[in-house]
Amino acid sequence: MATFQHKKKFGQHFLHNDIIADDIVNAFAAKLTTPQVLEIGPGEGVLTKYLLKQKDIELFISEIDRDIIPIIADKFSMDPTHLIQGDFLDMDFKKHFKDQFCIIGNFPYNISTQIVFKIIENREMIPMMTGMFQKEVAERIAAKHGSKIYGITSILTQVFYEVEYLFTVNENEFTPPPKVKSSVIRLVRRPGSIEDFNEKKFFQHVKAGFNQRRKTLRNALKSLLSQPERIDPSILDKRAEQLSVQDWVDLSKQINLQQ
Repeated sequence: MATFQHKKKFGQHFLHNDIIADDIVNAFAAKLTTPQVLEIGPGEGVLTKYLLKQKDIELFISEIDRDIIPIIADKFSMDPTHLIQGDFLDMDFKKHFKDQFCIIGNFPYNISTQIVFKIIENREMIPMMTGMFQKEVAERIAAKHGSKIYGITSILTQVFYEVEYLFTVNENEFTPPPKVKSSVIRLVRRPGSIEDFNEKKFFQHVKAGFNQRRKTLRNALKSLLSQPERIDPSILDKRAEQLSVQDWVDLSKQINLQQ
């Protein structure tokens, strides 16, 4: 087989530490609730080999780089119909999965936030995800209110998923090594649904609040508040990052009642 050349345009940094790979798969398996699993960006298969050792897993692969597909096929003799070549962000899940499935991967850092938002958009099909992110992005997704890095991504993820920051991975555990540290996080879908929840409006309200995060919410949300006097002033006098996810849900519902 020809020597594989890592492609910068795909953000390829392949994990080569087997102990870390095994730890990631074990963390994933500990919360696995579905037999069907999708691995995003397998590289040369360091996670794949441990996933295939798990009992009762039906593994699918999503890979944008057409040169990697034959490497995986050669190493693991997988069902060709489970090797999906293409961009995960364009993937039609219902074409490949009839029911729910869980996601794992060492994600390309240049699209990792987009991957999270696609998971959120399709959360009815995805009860759990465990993935490797750039450390800064992982910390932002997992951040709690009051933190300087708590923001739109934190809230829009945590309103639907419980986020667990698992561990940090050093640069030298990858080939080629990235210029930043990496982190593994796990998302587990919250049970049930939020009563009287308008997702579109919620996103709009959160984004408006954080677009002017130095201002109080009274000023940042001014154009959305027809009756600010009917909202708890102790909330409106705070800034966006001071509200918990539940505070934002409650505030959004109150704003909707005025519209």
